[in-house]
Formats: sequence, C-alpha cells, structure tokens
Amino acid sequence: MEKKTLLTDCQDNMGLISKITNICYKHQLNIIHNREFVDHGNNQFFMRTELEGYFNDSTFLADLDRALPENSRRRLISSDRKRIVIMVTKEAHCLGDILVKTFDGSLDLEIAAIVGNYDTLGNLAEKFDVPFHHVSHEGLSREEHEAQLLAAVQQYQPDYVVLAKYMRILTPNFVAQFPNKIINIHHSFLPAFIGAKPYQQAFERGVKIIGATAHFVTNDLDEGPIITQDISPVDHTFSAADMAKAGRDVEKSVLSKALGLVIDDHVFVYGNRTVIL
Repeated sequence: MEKKTLLTDCQDNMGLISKITNICYKHQLNIIHNREFVDHGNNQFFMRTELEGYFNDSTFLADLDRALPENSRRRLISSDRKRIVIMVTKEAHCLGDILVKTFDGSLDLEIAAIVGNYDTLGNLAEKFDVPFHHVSHEGLSREEHEAQLLAAVQQYQPDYVVLAKYMRILTPNFVAQFPNKIINIHHSFLPAFIGAKPYQQAFERGVKIIGATAHFVTNDLDEGPIITQDISPVDHTFSAADMAKAGRDVEKSVLSKALGLVIDDHVFVYGNRTVIL
C-alpha cells in the first residue's frame, strides 16, 4: 500500500469535490486528509488530498481529466523523500538549522549536497557527512561561474534548490533550469527593504518590527511568489547590528518552515502568489 498526495488546481465548478472524491472511491483509494480553497475573485479552485491505497496512476489521472474542467492542473505526488541541494556563501545560521532539523527528523528530506561560492561552511557540512562543493566565483565571469554551479547542482538531480543565505544574484539561465524549484530566504519582510543592507535600511527608517520572507526565485529580484513570512518586534534601543542579530533567528525559522511546506506538497504556485493547503 502506498501513500500519495493529489494536488488539483482548476476553474471552479459546482460539484468538484464530489467528482474528485468519487473517483478516489472508484479506485479504492482511502482519503486520509483533504483541504480545499476557492479564490472567488478569479473563480479558481484548489484542493489537496492525501491518499493511500494501490495506485494505477495513469488510469486514475485519466479519470480525473475526464471529470475536471479544461486546462485543469493535477499532480499525483509520491511520498518519497524529497532531495535538495543547498547553496550558501558564508553565513551558517540557516544552513545549520536545516542540517539539525534534517538530522533529528523535523524536516523529512535528503540533503544531497551543499554548494558554496566560499569554502567557509565546508567544515559544517563535513560534521553532518554531507558532500560540499566549493565553486569559487573569483576570477570568473558570472556566466562561467554559473556554468560550474549548474554542473555541481545538476549532478544530484534535486527536487529543490535552497538558497540558505546565498548572496549572489542568479541569472535567468540558472533560474530557468529550476522553475518554481528555487527557494530563497530574504532578510526582510518583503516587499519592504528590497536589495542590499535591509537591516540598515530598517534601522534608518525606525521600524518597530523586522521580518523575513521565504519565496520562490524568479527573474524579478526578490519578487517571486511568497511561501511564508514572520516578524520579530524591535524598538528604538536596537542598533542595526542588534536588528541583524534578531533577524537571523527569524530567517532560519522562516526558511525551515517554508521548506517543510514545500517538501510536504502543501504549496500551489498561482501566478505570482501561493496558496498553502
């Protein structure tokens, strides 16, 4: 007996829940958990269904296609552990949090490798017995560097690429290799304080909260679909350095939470937004 997750995204119509669940019953699949959402403004229906049973994927999906409206999207996803490659620069807090949570089972995933443009975090990777690839950008054009990055990442065929404080902008060519598969943590509560030195920007603005945003990477800098966000209160006594220190705790928790949602198949990408079920 297997467990799989069905993600359905289509134009809203009367009776969709009944149609989908009846097909599950027809195929003798047990529904463990089900959630749905309708975006009434755009007449769009979303449903996440956890199933168990004996699957014949092709006939099951064919039956769904006959029942669903035209141009529907449906995915039947196995419960196999997702494989990720983590890209880093020098900061350890986000990487360390993912390594520990993978080690203790809080995140059920496989870290296939860590790729860094500095070798600073190689020792940390070694402590968790994860392969580390140092792909230096020094003396290389952006295109040359990214060709080497792609070679290092693609050999592992990851389900997702995680930017755990990777501090270089990726080119459209790199992003195109992993559509809606690159997860970034931004040290700001987007859309505020986009770009460099967000804590200095926040300090100069006198903010009363700082935050972090995990999002999918697109060609628009820091403007991809947002997965999750969180905040922490600050006040006038905080320097920019204090804000950055507090922000690191928010960053690592937000990235781990977003990664958990993605690998457990709770996230629909919908235009430049997400629906989380």
